Amino acid sequence: MSVVIDLFFSLRSPYSYLSTPGALKIKEQYFAEIQLRPVLPLAVRQPDFFSPENLKRGAYILRDWPRRAEMMGMPHAWPRPDPIVSDMETFQATEEQPYIYRLTHLGVEANRQGRGFEYAAEISRLIFGGTEDWDQGDHLARAAERAGLDLAAMDNAISANPKSYANEVEMNQTNLEICGHWGVPTFGLNGEPYFGHDRVDSVCFELDKLGLRR
Repeated sequence: MSVVIDLFFSLRSPYSYLSTPGALKIKEQYFAEIQLRPVLPLAVRQPDFFSPENLKRGAYILRDWPRRAEMMGMPHAWPRPDPIVSDMETFQATEEQPYIYRLTHLGVEANRQGRGFEYAAEISRLIFGGTEDWDQGDHLARAAERAGLDLAAMDNAISANPKSYANEVEMNQTNLEICGHWGVPTFGLNGEPYFGHDRVDSVCFELDKLGLRR
């Protein structure tokens, strides 16, 4: 017996990055298949979430996630460049976004190839693990290779049918809401949401109840 766990994940979320060791624990210790469900960041899905009136949200995240990363022994630095291009006066995502759509659609393709979690782990570590100019040179290609993927072939697949990737991302976002949450990372198990990188133990508890420990 095995179950499928949906991992709703954003490539601009430091907490999604922090969820990868826990997701690996689930893969290694349980009869559970993790399906990566890439979604766009709230800064794109809900532009007013980080508006000037809600600066405390962003300020807290910038203060909190490095503490968690240090506690977990994970390399960490705010991405340079940021996967979301923002107007620093209005704090709104700009219309042109050269990074996040590509990263998210690549996540869809990786999952279609059965390497979704591996892609998420490698790419998020590249972005949030301290690699400056992660978008330049062969950084992305090498990270994809470590995940067992060919970046050029993935880009070609997306270029051949971009609408299908955008549609799948929209479906993931709808399914995240149906599951009962809006944020990432969220683990979806049997229709129930487990929100946060620190909810892995709760997921494991439910898997133990189902008798799925390896």
